[in-house]
Amino acid sequence: MKRYLEIYWIMLRNSLIREMSFKANFLLWMLVEFLWFAGQIVFIEVLFQYVDRIGDWSKWEIVLLTGTHQIIGQLFQAFFYVNVANLPELVRTGKLDLMLLLPVDSQFAVSTRQFGLDNVVNALVGVAIVVFSLVKLSVIPTASHLALYVLAVTLGVAIHYSIMLALSTLSFWIVRAQGLIFGYYNLFNIARYPDAIFGRGWFKFVFSWIIPVILVANVPARLLARSFESPSARMLQLALATAAVVAGTRIFWRFAVTRYSSASS
Repeated sequence: MKRYLEIYWIMLRNSLIREMSFKANFLLWMLVEFLWFAGQIVFIEVLFQYVDRIGDWSKWEIVLLTGTHQIIGQLFQAFFYVNVANLPELVRTGKLDLMLLLPVDSQFAVSTRQFGLDNVVNALVGVAIVVFSLVKLSVIPTASHLALYVLAVTLGVAIHYSIMLALSTLSFWIVRAQGLIFGYYNLFNIARYPDAIFGRGWFKFVFSWIIPVILVANVPARLLARSFESPSARMLQLALATAAVVAGTRIFWRFAVTRYSSASS
């Protein structure tokens, strides 16, 4: 474990050096992400000029949900998105061959090559929005609820990472899997919508249990906004969904690596 932490620290340091070498690009991407997030907040403000609630969600609860989605999405992008999205290109160019020869776990090597500092800064914007929403809701979460919130956010990041890696791993067979990756990147934006809008049909079932993106931001947002509700059932659902997705992806990755025959074959 210590060895992997030391390796990850080296990769992290190299990524930060690379980011600071292109400061203009760093600031531009940070600005673009911030403006996109600000657009979501403006949309909510306009929407609630015409309605009082959406299902059982109030205005500031949805703002809190949006901030939570921002935190999870930006942390996922900071630590994993670029690495996972580049996997098809590694397969196509044959660079994956060299990575599989490294004396570390192959999934770790593929998943941790780059880090996005600008995304971490934008995640902090999400934290500020969550705190502001709690003030507006007059909610003071307990230490246990804050701990559960952090755990739920971590599980949400793990879900996004695992599903994206599974889709990228399909490039071992179809080579160009970018369409699937970008498709999921757009799909996981449904996590920023309150679960009440999806009703009780098949769509909510699929994206709550099979591809559990609806749970990703809704569960932690409810933990903070509604401390009077018992968190056990929702946290259990999120934990089980995360365990299933992470384990399934790990099994699929190891199976795919055993079937990988290199780009030259």
